[in-house]
Amino acid sequence: MLETSVVKAAYKTGVYVGEPMQEKGDKTLIKIAAVLKHPKQGDLHHPKQVDVPLFHERKALAEFEKVWVPSANVKTYDDEIPDYRESLITAYNELKQELVEKEDDYSQKSLETLKNLEHDYNLN
Repeated sequence: MLETSVVKAAYKTGVYVGEPMQEKGDKTLIKIAAVLKHPKQGDLHHPKQVDVPLFHERKALAEFEKVWVPSANVKTYDDEIPDYRESLITAYNELKQELVEKEDDYSQKSLETLKNLEHDYNLN
């Protein structure tokens, strides 16, 4: 996969565009360039459940952050690389809109954690 200069990679519940830096075994080191899908909030082991010991606030990976991703989750990306900040805002707003449209407890709790991220992302 290193022969490709730009890839799309799924990491936890987010999807990113980045540059493959290194391969080791069944993992690829990716340098993040953009966010295509914002990570879901909450406990990954108990998806869509609110009554868990810790409801995690999950931030998107930062621009230029490097992360090891299972190579099976890495695909060639042929489109233009979006601007990181614009892609973060778009991905954040898409997740927020998806949650607003649902009226369940999980969506409401997720919206609360997303609201906390607005400050971290400088959206307000």
